[in-house]
Amino acid sequence: MRALTVAPGIANSARLDEVSEPPLSDGSVLVRTLALGVCGTDHEIVSGHYGFAPPGQTRLVIGHESLGHVETAPAGSGFRTGDLVVGIVRRPDPVPCPSCAVGEWDMCRNGRYTERGIKERNGYGSDFFRIEPDYLIKLDASLGMNGVLVEPASVVAKAWDHTERIGRRSRSWVPKTLLVTGAGPIGLLAAMMGVQRGLDVHVLDHYESIEKRKIVDEVGGKLYLGRISDLDGFKPDILMECTGAPSVVRDAFGCTAPGGIVCLVGVSAPGHDLDVDIGEVNRTMVLDNDTVFGSVNANRKHYEDAVAALQRADQDWLTRLITRRVPVEQWTQALEREPGDIKVIVDFT
Repeated sequence: MRALTVAPGIANSARLDEVSEPPLSDGSVLVRTLALGVCGTDHEIVSGHYGFAPPGQTRLVIGHESLGHVETAPAGSGFRTGDLVVGIVRRPDPVPCPSCAVGEWDMCRNGRYTERGIKERNGYGSDFFRIEPDYLIKLDASLGMNGVLVEPASVVAKAWDHTERIGRRSRSWVPKTLLVTGAGPIGLLAAMMGVQRGLDVHVLDHYESIEKRKIVDEVGGKLYLGRISDLDGFKPDILMECTGAPSVVRDAFGCTAPGGIVCLVGVSAPGHDLDVDIGEVNRTMVLDNDTVFGSVNANRKHYEDAVAALQRADQDWLTRLITRRVPVEQWTQALEREPGDIKVIVDFT
């Protein structure tokens, strides 16, 4: 079968390979791949900056944003042929740590977790993959190809889950405004979930895009261009930072309303030194009881929350987030950013 593979740590080693059928040890459910989403993590892996092959192997089957149809499933698994499904990315460590032991493998404490298509487990970027029923999410068929958005939406669902848990530290916390920095897939999904929560949603991006402006407007938000400081003193109750741009992260500190929460969802590359008045940041955050925290990955609950959020959304709106579909034979073209890209997928159909 065909598979998208890389040699982790070696830049530009991506290629389309013929590989053996997935082993039964990967799981009892066999899934035929429909589509695979491409994200920044995939770019890092293909660039040789991240990623780990399975033990004893030199190449990694890439891909963690999956969508497929069940080909075969054992009786009693909860799945049957034809089910539309998405695979969970992370697996708990073998010890397990206290978090992994209670199903919160996204909060692993010792770093011995593994991840499909990223860390020591082959991913979903092949014609077929096998998976354990406990790590498979069934979707309503009405989601169709939009189901490929479940994995990125699960990351956002976790960010919202933890934001709301932190907010409940105060019995009087009733947020009204949300600022999302970044209008990529994660940012737009964060905005969508903010609107679903009844918040006044503002999205900040760095360049003009008529299509993104329409997308933000149609979901019920407002799009702005520039820096946080350009927003005329706007102080959101919640800020979700989805760019990972160091200067944007810096500007997010201390810019919320009192008791505000900043959730860092974007991941920054190291090596950026910026001028920061840490005394002013500390003073503002302490006196205002502000919170800044980071969030990444997701557990099963967050995948289920993501599915529910996507099903509540306008399906035509979700479809517009998928701006480019690349045939599997030319899959490396999905790694080349083009003007207007939001979510690019590799189409296995």
